[in-house]
Amino acid sequence: MDRANRAAGSVVGSAVGDALGAPFEFARAGVYSEKFPDGVGEMNGGGGWDPGEATDDTQMAVLVGESLLEHGGLELPDIFERFRRWAGGEPKDIGLQTEDVLTSGDTWDIAAALHFQRTGRAAGNGSLMRAATSAVYFAAAGQDATMSAARRIAALTHGDRAAWEGTAVFHELVRVALEGGDAVRAVPRALARVHEDHRARWASVLTADWHPERATEFNGAVWPCLGSAVWALRTTDSYEKAVAAAVDLGGDTDTVAAVTGGLAGAVYGLDAIPRRWTEPLHVPLPGYGDRVLDAAELAALAHALAG
Repeated sequence: MDRANRAAGSVVGSAVGDALGAPFEFARAGVYSEKFPDGVGEMNGGGGWDPGEATDDTQMAVLVGESLLEHGGLELPDIFERFRRWAGGEPKDIGLQTEDVLTSGDTWDIAAALHFQRTGRAAGNGSLMRAATSAVYFAAAGQDATMSAARRIAALTHGDRAAWEGTAVFHELVRVALEGGDAVRAVPRALARVHEDHRARWASVLTADWHPERATEFNGAVWPCLGSAVWALRTTDSYEKAVAAAVDLGGDTDTVAAVTGGLAGAVYGLDAIPRRWTEPLHVPLPGYGDRVLDAAELAALAHALAG
């Protein structure tokens, strides 16, 4: 399988997981498997979402990816301004913390830090959920570069370094997968590059014997979100099974499945994602007129990012 197929798999796979999980958000564990007892899940609407409609997770990922391409690299003020324009477009869903930062009126370089100083809460999964496009773009630059870029983009909205480090680990696992390596076996090497003040906490949710039932926080927090995604990848043998396992955990289903889909898509490639999931996929972009991207356009974005 070539790198381009894996790159498209990561970006489209994240969006598919997002859209598949959206109607189940805040549901209890097991609801997905109850609805689809034969194991053949479908894109279905609910919770304010149309079948196949991606949420803020994918919308923000697209904005990051398009900024990287238009500027030929990381231009943090531009990404922040794109986020603010999007937030002003009244998206159906936006994280409370992200909304506070983007609507604070503070500049890009201090908004998240000031929010963290005021609240002491900034370890949500909102930077992790949007990381597939940047992970694909920076993968070719190597481990240090991709993990550094992840931290800098995460810090635009999340002042807690825990969120930066989790996003950095995701970037590195995608990098390994795009090169045809074993993303699960790469976890210890990624942990070795995590900031020492956060390494033990991250290691506790990324160990081989960790299970989502052991989480000490709701999976809207960054630690159990990534831990659950790696667990889903480790305990299944296909893209479809990994994403289904993620949704079936309940809770923050769109984001856990988006993160899982980004990893599993990089591992199994675009061709492994069922067409019954990609065909209805669509990504509206609030604040950007009537723009709506489909799966083919997401794949083209991924190819450009990987190129």
